[in-house]
Amino acid sequence: MTFVGTVGGLMPLLVGGFVAAAIIAFLLTPLIRALVRRRGIVDTPNHRRVNTTPVPRGGGIAVVVAFMAVGGGLVLFNEDIGPMPAPRGIPSGDLLALFLGGAVAAAIGVADDLFDLRARWQLLGQLALAALAVAFGVGVDAINNPFGPGLIRFVAPFAMAFTVVWIVGMINSINFIDGLDGLSTGIAFIAALTLGVLSLTTQVGPTGQPFVAVLCVVLAGALLGFLRFNFQPASIFTGTAGVMFMGYTLAILSIIGAAKVVVAVLVLGVPIIDTFWVIVRRLLAGRSPFTPDRGHIHHRLLDLGLGHRGTVLLIYAICASLGIMSLLVSTATQVYAFLGALVGFGVVLFLLTRGPREALEPDTYEPSAVHSDAEPAPKP
Repeated sequence: MTFVGTVGGLMPLLVGGFVAAAIIAFLLTPLIRALVRRRGIVDTPNHRRVNTTPVPRGGGIAVVVAFMAVGGGLVLFNEDIGPMPAPRGIPSGDLLALFLGGAVAAAIGVADDLFDLRARWQLLGQLALAALAVAFGVGVDAINNPFGPGLIRFVAPFAMAFTVVWIVGMINSINFIDGLDGLSTGIAFIAALTLGVLSLTTQVGPTGQPFVAVLCVVLAGALLGFLRFNFQPASIFTGTAGVMFMGYTLAILSIIGAAKVVVAVLVLGVPIIDTFWVIVRRLLAGRSPFTPDRGHIHHRLLDLGLGHRGTVLLIYAICASLGIMSLLVSTATQVYAFLGALVGFGVVLFLLTRGPREALEPDTYEPSAVHSDAEPAPKP
């Protein structure tokens, strides 16, 4: 890993953007918590969730506002901020997709938090959101060749389909892992920070991508400011608005400028692989992939006796280790590491799910929406 020569000059901006976003999210979260509590927007306890009392949800709005205010301000006033790098090589459509699409993602999530949308409408909203990004020109046109030098380029129809699957898959991966206090927020923080550091290295080009790095660091700051209230014991949950925004924004940031999809796949390996194997297991059992149960890796670790914080910190450590690996090894090694993790994770999940069968049965209680600690569930 080799940093570009401009890193030193960017440090005040990187630190300033990180701190500003963290402060905004930190100050805004208690206000949102009080508001949603008054409106009765809370997650009520049930046998699958870990909270024992009603907890307000919708706290992810603080992350949205902090990122939009700081990141959007840096983009709009780019020419007036001396150390702010120019968005070279990044089309304006990509930036529109990032900020406008992020706002739409949050709006869809707010609608779900308020009105408990059915799973089919949530999925339709995610597909529309991905289509909007593609319409603005966002696309995975190529990825680094894991088997040799150069890039593997995609034809246009495949690139568009891959991009839609990537965005929808990222949103649902973040949602599926959102089952313990602070888990999805912390994983998103690690991913954003990793993508930001990567953008300051020559892995993405001779001059790096300092503009993308600033946006990633701002997102990381917003997530950290909110994590203070979301970590166990959480006083507020992320909510669908936060889940949608985090998943969508990470998906777009991993695409724009240069293809960092392989790195994102590795650093987000835990939620991606967990989602993959959970869907496979449910389909093999003849159930909908969105039928909620307690078969996720974090649920099984809790069932084995690992404490709430211990489970969250263990998954943090795995994600951080994968993130560090993605920065230090070649693309080929990243791919092999992910494939190894996919197989190894599958074996671990298989062994863990040999436990009490009732944990894997569909809930008799069906959550009414996608929000913190829940995934889309079909409704009667």
